[in-house]
Amino acid sequence: MLFWVTDSFSLSVPGASWSDDESDTNRKGSGVFLLNLELIENDNNQEENSVSIDILPDDIHERILSRLPLSAIFKAACVCKKWNQIVHSKKFTLTDANFLSEKTWYFMFTSSAEPVGYLYDSGLRKWYNFELPFLVHHTWKIAPSCGLVSFMDDETCKKIHICNPITREYETLKNPPSPGFPVYSALAFSVDQSNSKYTISIVRAMQASEDFLSWLVSIHIYNSKEKTWLPPVMGGMEGWRPGDVSLICDNILYILVFCTRPNEVQNFHGLITYNLETFNPIGVLKEESVISAPCALTCGRLMKVQRQVVLVGGIGRADRPGVIKGIGIWVLNGKEWKEVTRMPQKFVQGFGELDDVFASSGGGDLIYIQSYGGTAVLIYDMDTRQWFWCQKCQMHKKFPLEIFSGFCFEPRLQFM
Repeated sequence: MLFWVTDSFSLSVPGASWSDDESDTNRKGSGVFLLNLELIENDNNQEENSVSIDILPDDIHERILSRLPLSAIFKAACVCKKWNQIVHSKKFTLTDANFLSEKTWYFMFTSSAEPVGYLYDSGLRKWYNFELPFLVHHTWKIAPSCGLVSFMDDETCKKIHICNPITREYETLKNPPSPGFPVYSALAFSVDQSNSKYTISIVRAMQASEDFLSWLVSIHIYNSKEKTWLPPVMGGMEGWRPGDVSLICDNILYILVFCTRPNEVQNFHGLITYNLETFNPIGVLKEESVISAPCALTCGRLMKVQRQVVLVGGIGRADRPGVIKGIGIWVLNGKEWKEVTRMPQKFVQGFGELDDVFASSGGGDLIYIQSYGGTAVLIYDMDTRQWFWCQKCQMHKKFPLEIFSGFCFEPRLQFM
């Protein structure tokens, strides 16, 4: 028996929740699956003149499907029952790492009342209307790793969502109790695919003195194998405090810290590390343990790109250190930062007047940089050492002060 999709459907034409231009409000909650495409039986007595692909072995079907772009795989699942079964089989999803593109995708969203946004496929260089399974605000802490993304509501700090944006599967964790009222909190997330587990880190900073020089710090670690939060590691800092930026790379927690000493401009940012394997007490932070920033920064973002710790930072002007004059990219080499590149001035001008902060996220070979004030996204390829704008997104400003943000992730078909 043969099956065809309707004549209006083509694998080369995005549709439903993978649409290029229009959102589909009737597709709420359907994720990437095209539920409205029906399988239609052929009643024209043409079977004797046709050869069914069902005669091919399953491994041949899998090899055919594995050559398709991810966005086309779900459309292919509507071609026939066998392909639908293969795409949703455990065997196929467990081997998806062998065929999925290493290029990360980028999800752009805004301060909307709906969990909708636009998803950028960097391989095909196309935007799709897309919807997350829950509402995300630009103030939330977001940390991606190996196809999963961790979301923490920074307003209530009550819940953390671990989500696969492609399949829309997610689980929710309760935040660990805090020993006090945190002024700053930073989220970090790391997936260990070989052992089917993940680690979450929350760094909290609480003011310990009225002059803002002394800070209490707690590090909370979640172990997904044990499904529990470990007892927090407590410590103190003098002259420095954590902010809202941290990263886990090779079981080392990297925390971006800020100088609290008055009139400090050139060394305002720094970096400290904590070994998650030893889980030793912090004690009081020593000045010599702080890795200095590469230059006077206005803001910084940490990310794991090409298995390295990468810093994307706003470079302050000499006469006005709090104002961005450009953006630089550095790689951590031991205890020092090695400059990779600086954004060319022609691209800086393309952003218009830069805000003090910007959204930046990276993974694989790509680094995405987006101004909070607009939808233009600039990409830097660490492999080819090239800057380029991504395709224009169809998202538009609804009001002058609307804030845009985004994050990148590696597309995959399995949750763990």
